[in-house]
Amino acid sequence: MRKPPIIHATRDVHDSSFLRVEQLDLEFSNGEHRTYERLKGSGLGAVIIVPMIDDDTVLLIREYGAGVGRYELGLPKGRLDRDETVEQGADRELKEEIGYGAHKLKILHNLSLSPSYMTHMAHVVLAQDLYPERLEGDEPEELEVVPWKLADLHTLVARDDVTEGRSIAALFMAREYLAGRFQPT
Repeated sequence: MRKPPIIHATRDVHDSSFLRVEQLDLEFSNGEHRTYERLKGSGLGAVIIVPMIDDDTVLLIREYGAGVGRYELGLPKGRLDRDETVEQGADRELKEEIGYGAHKLKILHNLSLSPSYMTHMAHVVLAQDLYPERLEGDEPEELEVVPWKLADLHTLVARDDVTEGRSIAALFMAREYLAGRFQPT
């Protein structure tokens, strides 16, 4: 297991290139007035990809999560670039993070991170018929790729290093889609 990075300093950031705070003055149907604050993303959306190396095996990545201060096992993901479709963004992120592209990409659904106070949405994309191809990404270190059987999803979600809700939800969506029990709308 890798040793986590050293934290040399922490500070509050009021203006961020990634997020900004937006206030909303709302009036509800019962006449009640409230001001809500939400974090508004600065990007064009994001993708979270379920890369299937075969019919039963997903490729996960082990990546440092600064928010929780440890390495987490989850799915490849990233922000969409300008003038990029969801499928193009998913394929690019796959090549950058796991060293594979996909001949077959299927958008399964969208996931919000925290709809009560964030505008962020991520497209869940199933990637199949993978082929080796690597693009240089923006990660500070090479990501470890970990194959995992979808049949063993119950043991994966019980691990201490698997806590990212979007990855867990996307894995269940993909498993149910592949089993014919879930159809995207």
